[in-house]
Amino acid sequence: MTELSEKEFIAKLYEVVYKLSGISKTQSYRFKREWDAYLNEFEPNPHILRQFSVEKDRFLNDVSYRIEILDTVRLSFDDGFHSIKSLLSTLYKSYLNDSSKFKKDFSEIDQLQLKYFIAKEILGNLFQYNQMDHESVPLKYNILARTYFMIKNNGLTTKTIKENLNKIFIDIKLTELRKYLNEIIQDGFLKKKKEGRAYVYNLAKEIELSEEGKKKFNQILRPLVDWPTLFWRSYYNIREINVSIIKGAKDPQLLNNILSKAATQGYLACHYVFENLKKYYEEHQ
Repeated sequence: MTELSEKEFIAKLYEVVYKLSGISKTQSYRFKREWDAYLNEFEPNPHILRQFSVEKDRFLNDVSYRIEILDTVRLSFDDGFHSIKSLLSTLYKSYLNDSSKFKKDFSEIDQLQLKYFIAKEILGNLFQYNQMDHESVPLKYNILARTYFMIKNNGLTTKTIKENLNKIFIDIKLTELRKYLNEIIQDGFLKKKKEGRAYVYNLAKEIELSEEGKKKFNQILRPLVDWPTLFWRSYYNIREINVSIIKGAKDPQLLNNILSKAATQGYLACHYVFENLKKYYEEHQ
């Protein structure tokens, strides 16, 4: 692990904040542009990632200004989560919910595929987000998104599916889970067979759009569906400040404990680090 003085660390912290300010501008612009092009009629005011700038000299030398910027970045982490949530909520509660636009753009077969496909593409890629939001996507689509590749490769029992849902903090009774699994079977994506005393669920068919559906999806929805994963992986990554402070800090043990969390990618780690760095500088001005 890189060892730095606190002065060197503050310079490194500035570099990370400057990087995030650039991402905040490009990603909020991209998200709003794609939203306005396709989803504006359903919700004209999605949650947008706040944009911010940072002045280098002030950040390095003015502790009050540094605290202000750290808090702005912390709030922008919240924005990112809520931007993804607003996208999923609008897609599943409005657009994919049998809207006339959805029916016009996609065939009946592709309409069913898309409801599962979008959940798999977004929730299947964002495990931590899926731990935090269980409301935006109807549960049956989330169940298959969470277990899709495991069922595809090996087949799963009801009990194992329940255990996997517990990992994203979905606590569901077996009777309710079986009801959802039967709905997924009726939609044609799963099949089940009895092995001993348990039922094993296997993939009946892949979640795959028709050629025409793929073409249409890539033209109109791909940028929006790809945005959460691309944003998450770029914005919630502050590993550059996973460093060890060896001199100059007023409370090096506390500071190093905070910075150790930067080794983990994702919203929770980033939010924790910036929230506690803000508190650190408030307490040690």
